[in-house]
Amino acid sequence: MARRTRLSTSAGKNIYLKEIGDYFTVLDVVYANHFEEDSIDQETAEQTEEKFLRGAPPDWLNFHISELAESNGTGSPFIKRDGYNTLVQQIHKRRNYPGTSTVKLLHQQGCGGTTLAMQVLWDMRKTFRCAVLTGSPLESKKVAKEVVYLFTGGPMYDYNTVLLLINEEFILEHLQDSIMAEIEEQEIDVDVPVVILFSCVRSDHAILKTEHYREKEGLKGRDANYVILKRTLSETEQKELDTKKEELNRMYGAKVSQFHGFNILQTNFSLDYIQEACAVFNTVERKKKPLKTQLASFLSLLNAYVPGSYLLESECLDFLTHDDSLQDDLSLVTLMQPFSHLILSFQHDRRCERKVRMAHPMIAKCCTELLANAGVARSDTARNLLVHFCTDDVSPSLLGFIKDLLTKRENKKDGRVEDLDLEKFSTLILHISELEDKTQSASVLKVASNKFDKNSLFPQALARFCYGELKDYKEAEIWAKRATERDPKKSFIADTLGQVHKNHLRNKELSVEPREVLRLAQKAIEAFEHEEELAEEEHRKSMTEDEKSKVLWGLNTRGHFGFLQVCNILFDRLVIQNETWKGVLTKNVSMGSVLKSLEDNKLFRFSDLIENLRDKVEEKFEFFDTFLTYSQSVLKKDKAYVSKEAAQCYKKYVGDLAPEHNDRLQRTLQKLKQKLAVNSAGVLSCLDRTCTADTERIIEWWEEISQSNDFPTNALVNFILAKIMLSNKNKTTSSSDYKNALKQRKPSSSATQAEYHILSLLLIWPAEDEDKLVSDLNQSIKHASRAYEREYKTMFQSRYLRPLFFLGPGKSLKRFVHRRVLEIVWTKDVLQESNTNWRSENIFRDPTVEECLLKVEGVVRKHRVYATFRGTEVEVEANRRDSLCRSGQVFFYLGFTIKGPVAFSIQRKLLVTEGDQKIENPDNAQASSSRMTETGKSQGAEMA
Repeated sequence: MARRTRLSTSAGKNIYLKEIGDYFTVLDVVYANHFEEDSIDQETAEQTEEKFLRGAPPDWLNFHISELAESNGTGSPFIKRDGYNTLVQQIHKRRNYPGTSTVKLLHQQGCGGTTLAMQVLWDMRKTFRCAVLTGSPLESKKVAKEVVYLFTGGPMYDYNTVLLLINEEFILEHLQDSIMAEIEEQEIDVDVPVVILFSCVRSDHAILKTEHYREKEGLKGRDANYVILKRTLSETEQKELDTKKEELNRMYGAKVSQFHGFNILQTNFSLDYIQEACAVFNTVERKKKPLKTQLASFLSLLNAYVPGSYLLESECLDFLTHDDSLQDDLSLVTLMQPFSHLILSFQHDRRCERKVRMAHPMIAKCCTELLANAGVARSDTARNLLVHFCTDDVSPSLLGFIKDLLTKRENKKDGRVEDLDLEKFSTLILHISELEDKTQSASVLKVASNKFDKNSLFPQALARFCYGELKDYKEAEIWAKRATERDPKKSFIADTLGQVHKNHLRNKELSVEPREVLRLAQKAIEAFEHEEELAEEEHRKSMTEDEKSKVLWGLNTRGHFGFLQVCNILFDRLVIQNETWKGVLTKNVSMGSVLKSLEDNKLFRFSDLIENLRDKVEEKFEFFDTFLTYSQSVLKKDKAYVSKEAAQCYKKYVGDLAPEHNDRLQRTLQKLKQKLAVNSAGVLSCLDRTCTADTERIIEWWEEISQSNDFPTNALVNFILAKIMLSNKNKTTSSSDYKNALKQRKPSSSATQAEYHILSLLLIWPAEDEDKLVSDLNQSIKHASRAYEREYKTMFQSRYLRPLFFLGPGKSLKRFVHRRVLEIVWTKDVLQESNTNWRSENIFRDPTVEECLLKVEGVVRKHRVYATFRGTEVEVEANRRDSLCRSGQVFFYLGFTIKGPVAFSIQRKLLVTEGDQKIENPDNAQASSSRMTETGKSQGAEMA
């Protein structure tokens, strides 16, 4: 084989590099001269082509063979699906994007999506530096190093964009950040994009969700970055495939009848064709099944439920040789007759073993159905697969497939495209429960739990099935504890025991004795508190240097939420029996004083539990309020019900009665608690939770506290923040010298109070008409950043910091535009939940949003961005690191997170040429570098 060392450049040329291929361990690079100097013999070409037509995954050689056949006139070109041209156009468009960008191909299983993605990559190998990610995207640092190495191969002026195909569903932000960090570390200043991430996602749910938003996105004029491919053909595709079928008939004759991969596509995924192809399974009997029939059933079940799954050929041969009637030296094709035409054995990489699978996932599903109709139940097949193939030395690949088969939960298919919830169990377990019996599902999970006696996932799934479906809480507790014993330090495993007790409590009859309610609640609370401890330890360890090559996962908060859910259930169960419990749980009366009226003296042993409940509920609610106000998940949207249920529980334990404290300030604090505004995060959520009148009362209450003797600094902070929130409701607020008032209440250097430093920064930030810059602005930014690191960095590690305010065109406090105002302007829906993807910056493409904001001028230099005011530069963070690849003059919108100022939607000032001199285009930069340019008119509609 020739050395594959030719790479394309951004100028459209090619360069040769020595030994570059030895560097890559997680990328499969498609070089510009792939196969061009190789001699492919006719037999190899025919075998490769036949395997692909039968249904094997495509190999790069398939595309090369097709090109050769087209060029010498012996064959037609590789058929381009309808989405091909759109994908190519979208990828070419991304060449104008800085840093990193994405293009997505969303496809249904078995419709040819992977083939289409590889075809695009092959055809663009001489334009881009193309590669397929073969390692895990979780190894983001390792992947980033190899991507940048491929990008920079050759002299500096020969750099070229990498087109990276990722064949799995994964949130790409971590990988993008790692790539930009590597670019920054190597101090590379580039004029071309570093990488275009070509994400090939097999997901019906993703397609459904994308189609749901397609019309809305079209109305907003957003640039789509995806193509959808389904199991259906257009007229053009059908004609081309029919012509191809005629060509194949001439070339291969009778063999074409077994080209199931091609034929299923050419017949437009015809169920009649599939049933006819699988007819051999109609003769299968339930009893005394030969080993080859059992093996066919194993492959069918795996391929029907786990996309991309396979068995190793060596495993299959070992299994079949237990049949004494078969000769040991026969090939798998011979041994598997009469099923051989439905089964494929293939090998793309000589370093790996040969793999065996069914010819197509639709064939696998049909065979599984036919076997079930013949009495070969899915549960029997699953158990036999576990018994015969999952020995002590089970291959890692098969273990992974078994995990997916029995424990991977898919998105719900109930038509609610915005519902991010998963199904309760894997699709196979759900089908066994529906088509057979729930006890059979439990039996399969029990066999897996015993077979893999060190794995915690199977007993965890079994425990969940026992409490969720069988309502057998005793058995569920046994398996939950067994899962925890196998993985005692994993918080997500520990969560299961808490869920067992919580569900047991929830499903108890309403008349159950309070003592039993408290007993179950105590067990659940102890389990969730243990989970919290494990989660904090996990989070701490994930931040150590050893783990930094991989993705940092967010803090597991299921223990916090489970605690609040239990307290919610406990409150309702006790109060419905006796209203006296409301006073006890809200701590308005002591338990000892009403024990007699509760008619059970033995309840006193729960007094410690009850005494601490309200304080812990308040603590956990304030945790979630802060957690969800200041940050959001990078991997998926935070569940809206978490905030709602946490608030419901908090309100119950705080109580709705007028405060009876003798201390006036305590009474005021109680009122603030009832309005969910007792901390800064609560005040900053006023636009979501309260009407204008409530916000005005919140201002009065915080003002009252701030005017008392020895009031805490946060009282003044919350008073001013509440005033800003009221101004965002288009209400006029009185002006005052809050800047100096706040300065006088500066906390000690050892205090944290990140909110104080952010508010101070807001108040001293120069207005558009100010001539003099505050001298300590850079120092104030450092103070804010340090306060954040002391107080919140650990909590928000790996989460995205949400913007709290943006700089607008108003005066005084009205120039601070709350993010919720922009969201409502963008969605034109006051009731829509606040779940904007701020990282994508799509919101800033809306002219009505832009009108609410000021453009700030700045400069990008050495992967840093600076706001410029009258010749002074102030460094701010960038919302997207990939906008810092290229130095130059820019403008952006300035937002503020709990950490400090952030530049959003960084755009370059366009340059026009006069003679040989480049000058700033006056149409794109009307203001001088000393001022911020007004583009806004108002802060949006009033929200009452």
